[in-house]
Amino acid sequence: MELLIIGLAAGLASALTLFSGFGLGTVLTPVFALFFPVPLAIAATALVHFANNLFKLGLLARQADWRVVVRFGLPAALAAFAGALLLERFDRLPPLFAYSWAGTSHEVTALKTVIGGLIVVFALLELWPRFQALAFPARYLPLGGALSGFLGGLSGHQGALRSAFLIKLGLSKEAFVATGAVAAAIVDLSRLLVYGTGFLAEHLTRSRELLLPVTVGALCAFAGAVLGARLLKKITLQTVQRVVAGMMLLIGVGLVTGLL
Repeated sequence: MELLIIGLAAGLASALTLFSGFGLGTVLTPVFALFFPVPLAIAATALVHFANNLFKLGLLARQADWRVVVRFGLPAALAAFAGALLLERFDRLPPLFAYSWAGTSHEVTALKTVIGGLIVVFALLELWPRFQALAFPARYLPLGGALSGFLGGLSGHQGALRSAFLIKLGLSKEAFVATGAVAAAIVDLSRLLVYGTGFLAEHLTRSRELLLPVTVGALCAFAGAVLGARLLKKITLQTVQRVVAGMMLLIGVGLVTGLL
């Protein structure tokens, strides 16, 4: 059941991330968090996200605008490093408090509160029509890269802000997708360097358990990317976005309250 849920979520999210504001990391992080500690869930999502972006580049690499990649991707890489280091700091903090409910003990930690809070915020943004139309002028690309990269390193939520900063550049749909994939892969590589030398190494036994779920997630994400490329001009996302946002709200609240 664990592999089925992760595979379905990865495939659907990968198809949607080609042409929607929310992306693979937004959907997969809370799904992995159902089965693994939050830091490992973020790292597992980063691995699937990175593999999927490399796969998308194989489909669309020649369409990327490399001038945009430099202006957006380099600040994003530096900020992602900082965000990942902050995630490690949160992971080391003691629980804020603990309580019992229905005969089960639950802990509320700083890490779960921050990540759960971010999931709730991005879920609410998905339900806000004005956010879907949000776009920033090209002069703010470095700032957008830094903000998107920092959130990517901290929680994996980089897609929505990245789209908001790239959408107004006059890129073709294919160039928009390819440029976003390059920028996302740069952020993933930067944060994985921190994760790999930090909590992945500390939680080595549980990290090994990620191998099969990450492999299944990556393969399903590849299939979703191919499907998404074929459906690029044929799909309406509003209903799907609302369903995903509702699920994210439930999981985010569960993390903040310590129920998950």
